[in-house]
Amino acid sequence: MPRRLPIRRRLSTAARWPVGVALTSWRYLWRTVPMHRLEEAGDPVADRPPALAEEIALDEVQRPEDGVGPLFHRCYRTRIRDARLTAEDLLDRIAADPDCASPTEFASFVKLRGAEGEMRVGDEYRVRMAGPWDGPVRVAERTPASFRLVTLDGHLEAGQIRFSARQQDGLIVFEIESWARSAGPTVHLLYDRMRMAKEIQLHMWTSMLQRIAEVAGGRVTGGIDIHTRRVIEPETAGLAARLAALRDRPLNFDPGAPHPESDGWRHDLYEETLPAEPPGPPAAGGSFRIAQTLLRDYRFADPGIVRAYYRHDAPLEGRDMLLELRVGPFRAYGGCRVGRVIDEQRTVDGRPVLVWGWPYQTLEGHIEEGEMSWEVWKWLDTGEVRFRVRSCSRLINSGNPLTTVGVRLFGQRRRDRFLTSAGRRVRQLTAAAQPGGAARPA
Repeated sequence: MPRRLPIRRRLSTAARWPVGVALTSWRYLWRTVPMHRLEEAGDPVADRPPALAEEIALDEVQRPEDGVGPLFHRCYRTRIRDARLTAEDLLDRIAADPDCASPTEFASFVKLRGAEGEMRVGDEYRVRMAGPWDGPVRVAERTPASFRLVTLDGHLEAGQIRFSARQQDGLIVFEIESWARSAGPTVHLLYDRMRMAKEIQLHMWTSMLQRIAEVAGGRVTGGIDIHTRRVIEPETAGLAARLAALRDRPLNFDPGAPHPESDGWRHDLYEETLPAEPPGPPAAGGSFRIAQTLLRDYRFADPGIVRAYYRHDAPLEGRDMLLELRVGPFRAYGGCRVGRVIDEQRTVDGRPVLVWGWPYQTLEGHIEEGEMSWEVWKWLDTGEVRFRVRSCSRLINSGNPLTTVGVRLFGQRRRDRFLTSAGRRVRQLTAAAQPGGAARPA
């Protein structure tokens, strides 16, 4: 299949690009369906794309490892009520004619290989975009509940995308899930750095979900959830050497010494109430166990403020972590090491409480010295569950005067934002993971 379009096709595509983008932007600004967006750090193992079957032709396939920048694992999900079609019938309808649900003023599907009116493994499509590019794809999987596409040479992304539908509690749950990296440096700049292509892509898929509800004869209920997990492996980001260098670094302070405010130490305590559980030991699938997992995997951090790089197969206690502190386009890195993991029952004001958590402590080379302790508490007599953060730190003069001035001017404000957002994220993610929960990200 030829990937380079004839000059007439390229000129016609370029001519309709401004019109398509303008119309799409107008609809983007005036959309009324609520969207609930969550972005967090991903895991190189848990967020890898599904394996391709052996019978799939791999010529011209763009795998994620062929792309540039971080891997984005994204899921767009909505629930459809009052549908006239079943989930399986709806998926069959879209597979037979993807254009029936596509926002065609911005993107349309043209079948290049395979019979019309059906979708089979090996079929190929070209997604004609309102821009100077097209997106060739190949069908990699087709089941009664889903179909999956892989990108081919010339596509903006390198990866896979899956469309699926299922019945749940009298509703149709429809998902569009993708695993992809930018196909090249220019796309990476537009998508990850400038976020332009990212927002256009988001509008395209959310618009398609709204049209899918119309095809089903129903309507969207509860809005649209967009969950993004951004995976950066140290090797691909050039951070492996920084992370490895932490192994032999000592702490830059004495955890057992007094840390009086008169010596410049600052002590902070942040708390967030989580959904309650029944009294007694932590319930399976309850707030305490969910929050434990979030803390262990460092999923409480807003990736727009702090990102953490570490070996995911390393034990929690003693784990080295490289923290990337983000302020606009500026980045600063600091090394930390996880201290003793706490898992104990205490008596507080005469009440039994179960406490689980861990601190990370700063290493030499960090712009601060001190520690932050991340904990989840459960009062066994009432079932109350809380997320708590205790911080004790002070600034060290950096060798870079701009960094020192920046931290002195904005450091505490940034810390307050980070810690309050961490509590909010734990509460939202804990509530979303409960039966019947729905994500309400910040």
